[in-house]
Amino acid sequence: MNQHDLAEIKRRLNPDKHNPSVICGCYADHAGNPITRFRLSAGMLPEQENEKYMSLFKKVLSGQVGQSLTPIAFPTENGENAEILEKLLQARDSGLNDEEAEDWLFGRLIAGVQAEHPDMQSVNDAQTADNWLILLMHDAMDVRSRAKNGDIDYDNSDRSFSYLLCAVCPVKQEKPALRYDPADSAFHGRPSEWLAGAPALGFLFPLFEDGAADVNSMLFFSKDSREAHGEFLAAAFHTEAVMPAAEQTEAFQSVLAQSLGTDCSLELVQDMHETVSALIEEQKKDKDAEPLMLSRKDVARVLTDSGVPPERVEAFQDGFEQVFGAGAVLPAVNLVPSGQFRVDLPGVSVKADAEHRTLLETRVIDGRSYLLIPIDEGIEVNGQPVFAAK
Repeated sequence: MNQHDLAEIKRRLNPDKHNPSVICGCYADHAGNPITRFRLSAGMLPEQENEKYMSLFKKVLSGQVGQSLTPIAFPTENGENAEILEKLLQARDSGLNDEEAEDWLFGRLIAGVQAEHPDMQSVNDAQTADNWLILLMHDAMDVRSRAKNGDIDYDNSDRSFSYLLCAVCPVKQEKPALRYDPADSAFHGRPSEWLAGAPALGFLFPLFEDGAADVNSMLFFSKDSREAHGEFLAAAFHTEAVMPAAEQTEAFQSVLAQSLGTDCSLELVQDMHETVSALIEEQKKDKDAEPLMLSRKDVARVLTDSGVPPERVEAFQDGFEQVFGAGAVLPAVNLVPSGQFRVDLPGVSVKADAEHRTLLETRVIDGRSYLLIPIDEGIEVNGQPVFAAK
């Protein structure tokens, strides 16, 4: 699923678009015990309230595919998964108007929450734990047709994409406080309130792939790219989580260091960042292109072009397959963190903008290794302008 498709769905969630028509919700306590269920007509909500609900749903579609957004496939050979898919499709096809399917879906989602947040170990833990707001909506959007040359025809559509969107939000109890009352120009006590926060997780079902619905997959959202929410996925949908983005990055860096040894130099990493970043930027130019994925052979080609010896490249490919599995492909954004280029030494950390990473170099002077940064302009230390020694 590409960023253009995500942006199109998010635009439909603007309150002035009047999508969706119905919002279903379930509010549960910290242990997953339902407190209340509700059903709202989105078109009848006050404008500000509608905006708040739509804002929560939009966050489920935020971030990059491969990081906070991850495609999750349902194993089709599992009989229980077949039943889960049947119920999900039943809920979707009814537009959330099938009470049996809705009850089943909320039951599965609550089971997922319970799996991630088992019984509290103490009374204090239970009193300070978050409650949970589970929101569901249904919508259908027209899919633009394509001309014979591949260009999108924005004036015509030849099918629709019907989907469910789910947001699972922590609800935190705010502390009592004083609030200002303009009616008598004074401050009065405000009781503690339960306030819904941004979604911790959620999903889009089905996945939208190559202009069509992939009913055997969903797009899973995790606010924290370090969290896979494996317990939730196992309990709710009997499917396995994908290795989180942050963990993929750490595992890849470990394979690279162990297999290349002393060939894993600053210059090599700079070359890799430059090459892969250029590939990512080139892919982004095509708004309809899927996020760039790299296999072990793709990375091996980059290493070879950077002058890494063949035996080291082979060792890398073996290590990659052992860690990530045969035939694995990884999002390029997880192999080359964008934005900053950081070099860490014991007690020292040096950060550079991505476009200035080539300014850093290592050099041996009088038998000792140094990290060098050329000085062409002013220097500041904790905001204080200083001058380099002459």
